[in-house]
Amino acid sequence: MQVEIYTKDDCPYCAMAKIALVNKGVSFSEQKLHTHFSREQILKKFPLANSFPIIVLDGFYIGGYNQLKEYLEEQTKSTKTLLNE
Repeated sequence: MQVEIYTKDDCPYCAMAKIALVNKGVSFSEQKLHTHFSREQILKKFPLANSFPIIVLDGFYIGGYNQLKEYLEEQTKSTKTLLNE
């Protein structure tokens, strides 16, 4: 799984998203507002995004922290089902 996370400074949900990924052992690339992109660039690239973080999984925009959390929980459930746990 390839994960990109677009963040901004002083964003608690950005921090929680990165922690969730680290806790699951998922590597990710981080792009920061005003360092790697401007507000205009991100609005052009993700016109439906209205908050940070912006999470992209395998090239598809999935949303923010809450959507990432749901995705990770579903992955955990699927793995437990496959292992009959």
